[in-house]
Amino acid sequence: MKIVYIILGSLCLALGIIGIFLPLLPTTPFLLLSAALYFRSSPRLYDWLLSHKQLGPYIRNFREHKAIPLRAKVISVSLVWITLLYCALFVLPQLWLKAIMIALAVGISWHILSFKTLK
Repeated sequence: MKIVYIILGSLCLALGIIGIFLPLLPTTPFLLLSAALYFRSSPRLYDWLLSHKQLGPYIRNFREHKAIPLRAKVISVSLVWITLLYCALFVLPQLWLKAIMIALAVGISWHILSFKTLK
Protein backbone atom coordinates (compact mmCIF):
# COMPACT_ATOMS: atom_id res chain seq x y z
CA MET A 1 0.00 0.00 0.00
CA LYS A 2 2.95 2.32 0.66
CA ILE A 3 3.96 2.14 -3.00
CA VAL A 4 0.45 3.17 -4.07
CA TYR A 5 0.54 6.13 -1.65
CA ILE A 6 3.95 7.21 -2.94
CA ILE A 7 2.76 7.04 -6.55
CA LEU A 8 -0.46 8.93 -5.77
CA GLY A 9 1.46 11.47 -3.69
CA SER A 10 3.90 12.05 -6.52
CA LEU A 11 1.03 12.43 -9.01
CA CYS A 12 -0.66 14.95 -6.70
CA LEU A 13 2.62 16.80 -6.30
CA ALA A 14 3.03 17.00 -10.08
CA LEU A 15 -0.55 18.26 -10.48
CA GLY A 16 0.02 20.81 -7.73
CA ILE A 17 3.15 22.12 -9.41
CA ILE A 18 1.37 22.27 -12.77
CA GLY A 19 -1.44 24.12 -11.00
CA ILE A 20 0.97 26.91 -10.15
CA PHE A 21 1.08 27.76 -13.85
CA LEU A 22 -2.43 26.75 -14.95
CA PRO A 23 -5.10 28.92 -13.30
CA LEU A 24 -7.92 26.36 -13.48
CA LEU A 25 -5.95 23.60 -11.77
CA PRO A 26 -5.91 24.10 -7.99
CA THR A 27 -2.49 24.07 -6.37
CA THR A 28 -3.21 23.95 -2.65
CA PRO A 29 -5.47 20.86 -2.50
CA PHE A 30 -3.02 18.81 -4.54
CA LEU A 31 -0.04 19.89 -2.41
CA LEU A 32 -1.93 19.13 0.80
CA LEU A 33 -3.03 15.74 -0.52
CA SER A 34 0.53 15.01 -1.59
CA ALA A 35 1.78 15.81 1.92
CA ALA A 36 -0.89 13.58 3.48
CA LEU A 37 -0.05 10.68 1.15
CA TYR A 38 3.68 11.06 1.78
CA PHE A 39 3.00 11.19 5.52
CA ARG A 40 1.27 7.79 5.32
CA SER A 41 3.87 6.19 3.08
CA SER A 42 7.33 7.70 3.44
CA PRO A 43 8.65 9.88 6.26
CA ARG A 44 11.62 10.74 4.05
CA LEU A 45 9.44 12.11 1.23
CA TYR A 46 7.18 13.90 3.71
CA ASP A 47 10.16 15.58 5.37
CA TRP A 48 11.57 16.47 1.94
CA LEU A 49 8.30 18.07 0.87
CA LEU A 50 7.88 20.10 4.07
CA SER A 51 11.51 21.24 3.97
CA HIS A 52 11.33 22.18 0.28
CA LYS A 53 12.37 25.81 -0.19
CA GLN A 54 9.30 26.87 -2.20
CA LEU A 55 6.57 24.33 -1.41
CA GLY A 56 7.26 23.59 2.25
CA PRO A 57 6.35 26.99 3.70
CA TYR A 58 3.25 27.16 1.50
CA ILE A 59 1.99 23.80 2.81
CA ARG A 60 2.89 24.51 6.44
CA ASN A 61 1.30 27.98 6.43
CA PHE A 62 -1.91 26.71 4.91
CA ARG A 63 -2.14 23.74 7.28
CA GLU A 64 -1.37 25.79 10.38
CA HIS A 65 -3.09 29.11 9.66
CA LYS A 66 -5.55 28.40 6.81
CA ALA A 67 -3.98 31.45 5.17
CA ILE A 68 -2.37 32.28 1.83
CA PRO A 69 0.52 34.76 1.50
CA LEU A 70 -0.41 38.06 -0.14
CA ARG A 71 2.07 37.52 -2.97
CA ALA A 72 0.52 34.12 -3.80
CA LYS A 73 -2.97 35.64 -3.76
CA VAL A 74 -1.98 38.47 -6.10
CA ILE A 75 -0.22 36.15 -8.53
CA SER A 76 -3.02 33.58 -8.49
CA VAL A 77 -5.85 36.02 -9.02
CA SER A 78 -3.89 37.91 -11.68
CA LEU A 79 -3.12 34.76 -13.65
CA VAL A 80 -6.73 33.60 -13.44
CA TRP A 81 -8.03 36.88 -14.82
CA ILE A 82 -5.36 37.23 -17.50
CA THR A 83 -5.92 33.70 -18.77
CA LEU A 84 -9.70 33.63 -18.63
CA LEU A 85 -10.17 37.14 -20.00
CA TYR A 86 -7.87 36.32 -22.89
CA CYS A 87 -9.94 33.22 -23.63
CA ALA A 88 -13.21 35.12 -23.31
CA LEU A 89 -12.11 38.01 -25.51
CA PHE A 90 -9.95 36.40 -28.18
CA VAL A 91 -10.48 32.63 -28.27
CA LEU A 92 -14.11 31.80 -27.67
CA PRO A 93 -16.68 32.93 -30.23
CA GLN A 94 -19.88 32.01 -28.33
CA LEU A 95 -21.26 34.52 -25.89
CA TRP A 96 -22.38 31.83 -23.43
CA LEU A 97 -18.83 30.43 -23.27
CA LYS A 98 -17.47 33.91 -22.62
CA ALA A 99 -19.97 34.29 -19.78
CA ILE A 100 -18.85 30.96 -18.32
CA MET A 101 -15.19 32.06 -18.43
CA ILE A 102 -16.00 35.29 -16.61
CA ALA A 103 -18.12 33.41 -14.05
CA LEU A 104 -15.23 30.98 -13.50
CA ALA A 105 -12.82 33.87 -12.97
CA VAL A 106 -15.17 35.44 -10.42
CA GLY A 107 -15.68 32.11 -8.60
CA ILE A 108 -11.99 31.22 -8.48
CA SER A 109 -11.06 34.73 -7.33
CA TRP A 110 -13.76 34.62 -4.65
CA HIS A 111 -12.43 31.28 -3.41
CA ILE A 112 -8.80 32.43 -3.28
CA LEU A 113 -9.66 35.74 -1.63
CA SER A 114 -11.91 34.04 0.95
CA PHE A 115 -8.85 32.67 2.77
CA LYS A 116 -7.04 34.81 5.32
CA THR A 117 -3.97 36.65 4.12
CA LEU A 118 -0.75 35.50 5.74
CA LYS A 119 1.31 38.41 6.99
